Amino acid sequence: MSDLVISDAVQQLNRAIGLIVPDVIVLATVCLMFFSAPFLVSEKGEAPAGLRHRWGWLSLLSLMVAGYVWWGTSPEPVTTGPFRLDELAWFIRGVSLTFGAVLVLLTWNQADDARSAETQACLLSIIAGVNLVAAANDLVGLFVALELISIPTYLFLLLPRRDAPAQEATMKYFMLSIFSSGMLLFGMSYLYGAVGSTNLEAIYAALNAGRGQPMPILLVVAVMMMVAGLAFRLTAVPFHFYAPDVFQGAPNSAAAMLSFIPKIAGFVALYRVLAVPVVVVGQEWSLAQFSSPLLWWLAVLSMFVGNLLALLQTDIRRMLAFSSVSHAGYMLVGFVVGTATTGGPTGFEALLFYLVVYGAMTLGAFAVLGVLQRPDRRIESIDDLAGLSRNRPAVALLLTLFLFSLTGLPPTAGFLGKLNLFLAAWGTGTESGQWLAIWLAVNATIGAWYYLRVIGTMYLQPAPAVATAADNNATPSYLAMALCAIATLALFAVPGWLWALIQRV
Repeated sequence: MSDLVISDAVQQLNRAIGLIVPDVIVLATVCLMFFSAPFLVSEKGEAPAGLRHRWGWLSLLSLMVAGYVWWGTSPEPVTTGPFRLDELAWFIRGVSLTFGAVLVLLTWNQADDARSAETQACLLSIIAGVNLVAAANDLVGLFVALELISIPTYLFLLLPRRDAPAQEATMKYFMLSIFSSGMLLFGMSYLYGAVGSTNLEAIYAALNAGRGQPMPILLVVAVMMMVAGLAFRLTAVPFHFYAPDVFQGAPNSAAAMLSFIPKIAGFVALYRVLAVPVVVVGQEWSLAQFSSPLLWWLAVLSMFVGNLLALLQTDIRRMLAFSSVSHAGYMLVGFVVGTATTGGPTGFEALLFYLVVYGAMTLGAFAVLGVLQRPDRRIESIDDLAGLSRNRPAVALLLTLFLFSLTGLPPTAGFLGKLNLFLAAWGTGTESGQWLAIWLAVNATIGAWYYLRVIGTMYLQPAPAVATAADNNATPSYLAMALCAIATLALFAVPGWLWALIQRV
């Protein structure tokens, strides 16, 4: 009997690992980097010149191999095991691996040769954490995967630069991150106490079984705490306070990562614990039903607060931080709408499309800042971009493209992204959904002001006496910028292939 039990346990373990093979490849590379890097650095902290290029290529190779394995897999029926490979997990894994490669390019020259291995390893850990969040089929696994994103982020903020602004940014993010993790864990414990299981499939079954009965107060508390804990990762109001200071003090690649990657993990985690079941009958214990009014207000407040405070900023990174807050509000519109629509795209479809579009345009904007950055000069103020169209016309044109997309103007993918969110919200036919659509349109107009102000600075203000010279070490950032620009235009011209993937989800 014991042999049968052991054999069954081994088979279940092999099947569970088989669902996360791409993530195992990435994490194996992380272990290789952490274990081998110290042997290549002297006791004085000196490393061979160009060592960071080797680690950069290794990171890209790891993501390419993981992507090849991912493409060869297909979604499988969900069981009660620790992991799942449904359509959503499959899609999110592809998105994270793709944009992870872009972030590797942005990180390439951010750290010196002695610290480049640890920096790239932390980034790969974050990417693997996002994949495991999507693949988690248990509250414990979900929380551990979220921490696999948070803990490497603390190092990722500090390793490339250890000056005072980077230390301040790291401490602020660390303190607020552990606070949000505590709230999330508290909410999960209440959810476990209410339904008696940590397995997501068992939780869904318990929620369905509660039809016709009053919702326990434990579930109400669980929803509030879990929304609060995950809203931090979305940079949604009122859990956005860390964003402007952290974006301003963090290295460029770290700010780019924070603007996008935690949003993927946050929305996927929200979907896993709140959005199922989405069909409400009677007094069914639907966490989505209870959380919708709360998320409605978070969406509206995030849009208005993010855009209005961005109008007041003179620092380009603080402006992008508040822009990230407003875009979290736009995406929450899609999440609140869910599948409640009478025609056109659903809210979830619009949300997934906008996530991809937002990744291309926001990482592209940070790639431009990486291109313009030099060891002796960091782009800080919006006025630092004055006259860029004369000194670096191609770079100015691409930054204009990304800002147009963030605004939601054609011919960029940002236009389709906002349009889909608007149509999904308006198509609900409900007063609350149509008000969401109206507030989205109003905030898109407000956001246009500060994005166009940056464009005006580049094209209308005179160039400084000292021109911005090109950085010979910025080739990876150039490549990242070009890839994001191609994606921003291509997703406007031919979005059908992405919609086909999203509709599978």
